[in-house]
Amino acid sequence: MRLRRSAIAIWLGVSFGCAARAQAQPPEHQHEHMNMDMNGSGAWSFTQDGIVFAELNHQGGPRGGDEFIAPNWWMGMASRALPRGRLTLTAMFSLDPATVGAEGYREIFQAGEAFGGRPIVDRQHPHDFFMQLAASWRMPVGDAASVTLSGGPVAEPALGPIAFMHRASAMDNPTAPLGHHTFDSTHVAFGVVTAAVERGRWTVEGSIFNGREPDEHRWNVEIAPLDSVAGRVWFRPAKEWAVQVSTGRLHDPEQLEPGDIERTTASISWTHAAAAGVAGVTVGYGQNDTDHGVRRALFAEAARQRGSNTIYGRFESVEVELISPDRPVAAFTIGGVRDLFRRAGFEGGIGADLTLYGVPDALADAYSRRPVSLHLFVRLRPPAGAMGRMLNMRLGGEN
Repeated sequence: MRLRRSAIAIWLGVSFGCAARAQAQPPEHQHEHMNMDMNGSGAWSFTQDGIVFAELNHQGGPRGGDEFIAPNWWMGMASRALPRGRLTLTAMFSLDPATVGAEGYREIFQAGEAFGGRPIVDRQHPHDFFMQLAASWRMPVGDAASVTLSGGPVAEPALGPIAFMHRASAMDNPTAPLGHHTFDSTHVAFGVVTAAVERGRWTVEGSIFNGREPDEHRWNVEIAPLDSVAGRVWFRPAKEWAVQVSTGRLHDPEQLEPGDIERTTASISWTHAAAAGVAGVTVGYGQNDTDHGVRRALFAEAARQRGSNTIYGRFESVEVELISPDRPVAAFTIGGVRDLFRRAGFEGGIGADLTLYGVPDALADAYSRRPVSLHLFVRLRPPAGAMGRMLNMRLGGEN
């Protein structure tokens, strides 16, 4: 209990402390990409981003239910130029263990991790309090290339697309994708070391990391061997486009299902930031090769923010082990947010979304033929900081 209270105090203190430092920005600058020039003055630059959803969550069908939850995260970054390159320190926290609950929030057809000795099914697990404690050092090599070394006790390896909470295409969607454990579940890994080489439009990254999924004790940092490997290639054909292909071998990631997983993903994204707002689109395919078979997933999502209004959507087709190992589940979400105020850099809005499902015949009795899920929520963001919102962020850089 004492550790939990201390963690909550850290989260609140850091968030409001950085909010006090951040200068309020006009709306047209609050969603710009971060731009960290490697030839800075040597002074520290600070930025932050985050979100809190206070929502009524209705999940349809016999395995659904109703609840009030508050998913959230906060991320802060400090960066400065050194005589040789740029140093960046990153911290990310979430109070999900307190505001969502130890078993997570309801989300039918979702599966991954464990609680109380049983797999978590039809729920999205909460994030750990420590989501990232990492550092990166980016060094120029000549005029056209750079090398980046990054990692930390809590970080993300070079595997998968940008994590869903940082994608411009999902910036106001309060729900984790059903394919989270096929694409970006490693965005919280307890132990990561990554090296990257960037030249022109290409970036090649390689990581060694702890492949074990976080356990149900959400307030601590879990120390474990770096027993897994991953590699990723990024290609940027133009400023607004990013393509990635990655693969990794995760050693014994699931507590209740012994065995390694070979994960392969590919995605393409487009992000446009302008004075009027931000638009983003991401399409991805992922595959987990396990001792129990192959599990595939694909998604397409988009968001468009213009002025005070944002609309977003997501389509998924997912083969979920423990639920639908042979037939994919389809889900389509459409939603929107209306900003009600912007004061001192804070952004508050109200929103809603609706999800419809395509259910395989074998699951119709358990889930019903056409379950419908609904979210009604209030959304709050802290001030963005001098470098803008942390859209499309990855450890060691941004896309």
